[in-house]
Formats: sequence, structure tokens, C-alpha cells
Amino acid sequence: MANKPLDTILFDRATRFAVEAHAGTERRGKGFPYIIHPMEAAAIVATITPDPEILAAAILHDVVEDTDCTVDELRREFGDRIAELVASESEDPMADLSEEASWHARKQAAIDRLAQAPHDAKIVAMGDKLSNMRAIARDHEQIGDEIWNLFHTKEKSEHEWHYRGLAASLSDLSGTAAYREFVALIDEVFKQ
Repeated sequence: MANKPLDTILFDRATRFAVEAHAGTERRGKGFPYIIHPMEAAAIVATITPDPEILAAAILHDVVEDTDCTVDELRREFGDRIAELVASESEDPMADLSEEASWHARKQAAIDRLAQAPHDAKIVAMGDKLSNMRAIARDHEQIGDEIWNLFHTKEKSEHEWHYRGLAASLSDLSGTAAYREFVALIDEVFKQ
């Protein structure tokens, strides 16, 4: 008996959409295409669930926050569930304040939003946050605490507060390898 082929139509379409939306952009000073980050986030999410809509949301998670794409456009292209999952992962830019001035408030809002988020939204967030923490850990290993100078907020303690807050908000996923890796990297980077 032959195995049924995996239906990847939705994920393939979401991947093409994300590649086009992020075309020509670089991951913050990293020298590689931005799309690598959403691809890693989707790969992490795939270790937690095979749900095609959650996987699609993972690859699309930054298109609203970092491109001209809107939630309504995602809704038309991919439906309500995917649009809502991406919206739940998109930060409010607090346009009336600079990124530096709004940093703590934006991060607190994200922590609070994730604490109340549905399980599926937490899975998408886990892919994003673990990908980010992996990058921070790699950079920290190379340049140490100089890494914090690359961010809008330069205080290491603020970044530790943020990531430990995210870990608390995502603790529903503590049974996953992704969550355990996330917490281990936080502990490694912010060891006393």
C-alpha cells in the first residue's frame, strides 16, 4: 500500500507569498535574506504540529509587521484563521512614539497578549521567539554583551526581562522540545 502524498498546497502558497512580501530585505544586519527567519520559524513549528494553517501562519508571521501587507489582505488570501494567527503575532508599532521610547511598552503588550493567546497562536509565537533566541545566542557567543548595542534598547536586563516574560507566557508549550530549547538558550545567554 502506497503512502498518501502530503498535501502542501497551502504551505507552498503561503511560502511563495512570504518570499514575495520579504523580497529584497535583509535580516537586521545579518547579511542574509529576511525570509530565512520565517523559514526557520516554520521549521520549528513543524516540530510541534503538522497543522497546515499553523505552518502557513508561521511562514507568514512577519508579513504584517515588516512589510506593506495587511491583515485584511491575508484574510482574503488565506482565510480568517491564518489572518488571526498572524495578527496575534504582529506587534503594535505605537506610531506616536519612537522605537526606543516604546520598546518596553511594546514588549509588555506582547507578553500580555501571548499569555492570553489561544494555543495555536502560542505555537506560531514559539517558532518566532525560538528563532530569535537562537540568533541572539549565536551572536552572544561571538561578541558577548556587545550584542545589546545592536538593539533599540541596549540594557541586557531589559532583554532578559522580555525573554523570561515570553517564556512564562508560552509555558503551555513546556512539553515541547522547542520550548525546552528556548528556555535553555535564555538561561545560557543571561546566566549570572
